[in-house]
Amino acid sequence: MNFVTHLECANCGERHDAGRPHGLCVKCQRPLWVKYDLAAVGKKFSKKDLAGRASSLWRYRELLPVMDPAKIVSLAETMTPLLAVNRIAGQMGVKNLLVKDESRLPTGSFKARGMAMAVTMANEFGIRRVAVPTAGNAGGAMAAYAARAGMEAYVFMPQDTPVINAKECWLAGAKTFYVNGLINDCGRIVGEGKTKKGWFDLSTLKEPYRIEGKKTMGLELAEQLDWELPDVILYPTGGGTGLIGMWKAFAELEQLGWLASSRKPRMISCQSDGCAPIATAFAKGERFAAKFENAATIASGVRVPVAVGDFMILDAVCASGGTAIAVPEQTIGPWMKKSISLEGLAICPETAVCFSALEMLLARGEIKPDERIVVFNTGAAQKYPEAVKEQLPLIDISHPVDWSKI
Repeated sequence: MNFVTHLECANCGERHDAGRPHGLCVKCQRPLWVKYDLAAVGKKFSKKDLAGRASSLWRYRELLPVMDPAKIVSLAETMTPLLAVNRIAGQMGVKNLLVKDESRLPTGSFKARGMAMAVTMANEFGIRRVAVPTAGNAGGAMAAYAARAGMEAYVFMPQDTPVINAKECWLAGAKTFYVNGLINDCGRIVGEGKTKKGWFDLSTLKEPYRIEGKKTMGLELAEQLDWELPDVILYPTGGGTGLIGMWKAFAELEQLGWLASSRKPRMISCQSDGCAPIATAFAKGERFAAKFENAATIASGVRVPVAVGDFMILDAVCASGGTAIAVPEQTIGPWMKKSISLEGLAICPETAVCFSALEMLLARGEIKPDERIVVFNTGAAQKYPEAVKEQLPLIDISHPVDWSKI
């Protein structure tokens, strides 16, 4: 049973019919929220009903927009684990540090959540051609789910996007193009193609359902922690859909009365100083972020110089009592290595940004050592071989092994 009542503009409040596909608000060209009859959900569905359901994002179906379960496009999206990282915690001097490892999802990143939902809804609406701009993982996820649904897919990515991401899209059958610009330039091409090529635009926040897929990160986290939310969540922020989606999830859970307390996490938006529009706007006390010029970072997922949902990210950060922070670019590689050498946990560059941010915020006293802290690992490190450049020693077998160098 579907409990969606309507779509609503996050900026001007304009109401939109949920029964047909939408992009941005027709009135102000800002993103749309999916709204539910939560009172009806509460009467029909309780926490106890989750027992026995499959461990996937679809277990929360009453809080999702799907109308016809037969139209779901799935690659068996699992609930992702929460890992205690005690050695890193010990080095940082904190008591309770957890990593939610989204790399376990199909296509190796959290983008699977949003694209599973967006492609499912496109499938319900009879859409057969989709397109997306990507800094990396979103393109691969969209291509895979579009292939699963039998849709035609187009992907546009900056020319310096990691080659693995490009190959992933191509192998999934998407028509894949490099663009000699940034992701906002790719987004412009996708926007222009809506009329010229007749595709549906699945760009971040330019359709309303990727948020609903990402929202399941917050639903899962709450359930895994027995409905007692953590004190702090550190999240790498590019387009910001995940941070926005989790904050929406927490609000819906509170309205349902499922949370153990009304306390919510402080949401920490983490960026590299190579591309930090949200952190810059937060520091200035502004609700909208200016374009970040000359954006450059090895954490390609946060290299988003213009975010259409900037005000939604900043609203969530401010409402939570959190912060937006930019970390030195040169800390990313060392944190990727430290995580796997200390914990065996291979993190993506975007998550390394979060660990660097945590280190900075602990030093400032903005996060306390006894707080429960969750960091999101949003993708598999193996998809970023260019992020860590290390020259390995060579053993020349034409000579005796020099054991002094081993």
